[in-house]
Amino acid sequence: MKNRFQLSLFLLPGLLLYVGLFVFPTLTGLFYSFTDWDGVSPSYAFVGLDNYKDSLSSIVFRKAFGNNVEFMLTVVIAQIFISLVLALLLVRNTKTRVMLRALYFLPAILSSVSVGLIWAFMYDPSIGLINYGLNEAGMSGIARNWIGDPKIAIFSIAAVQVWAHAGQMMIVFIAGLQGIPAELYEAARMDGGSKWQVFRTVTWPLLAPSATIVVAYTTIQSFKAFDLIFTMTDGGPNYATEILTTYIYHTAFGSYSFGLASAGSMIFLVLLALLTLLQFKALRADRVSY
Repeated sequence: MKNRFQLSLFLLPGLLLYVGLFVFPTLTGLFYSFTDWDGVSPSYAFVGLDNYKDSLSSIVFRKAFGNNVEFMLTVVIAQIFISLVLALLLVRNTKTRVMLRALYFLPAILSSVSVGLIWAFMYDPSIGLINYGLNEAGMSGIARNWIGDPKIAIFSIAAVQVWAHAGQMMIVFIAGLQGIPAELYEAARMDGGSKWQVFRTVTWPLLAPSATIVVAYTTIQSFKAFDLIFTMTDGGPNYATEILTTYIYHTAFGSYSFGLASAGSMIFLVLLALLTLLQFKALRADRVSY
């Protein structure tokens, strides 16, 4: 028992950080979500569930939630496909493939603010590199105001999110692929399986743990893409790229409605937890079905 007590003391620093940086702020936010606190004055009044009702009935909140779902679905589908294809192409450990892995992983080490500033410049309709390249290639009809057009702005930012993190998710898939025994592939080929059949019956089922990590991580990052969207569009134009995190920020620091913003944060927390739980269950059930 003495040894266990001494060993448990090693958990104390991490536990204190977790409580101080996560548990306490979450409970504080939950408390203020039932008040009308403006974030400045020392006084506030309790308003019950009014903040939650106002958030759920807000047109901007619903728009932000819809944008978030649209952004998340685009990023998750595109990022899984691209990162899986890259992993399949670069799974073997050769000098060229290792170099390409490092190259594709490079955007993941850049800060989201830097990525946002770089791509905001590239998307610029007047001096941006993308429209310039399209014009020089004789495809000026494709040129757009990529982050100024409400119809395509959210998809333009989703493309940046995929570009920034596809290499990171590629590494997860490569780790999963390298953990699959080679004997299974040999047995599948001896049974006359085609490449697609081998992938469907051997590779993909055994990649389920890696796919679970990729889907969960990508979903969470898509819902928390505050810095990228704030840097590139600040939620505009006309709320076309407003997501839940930017809505919470604008409500708190733009309107000084910290109580309402706290309620939005609690709703956001519950939605994200439920969505992640559903994904884990769906992927686990899919794995069992194989």
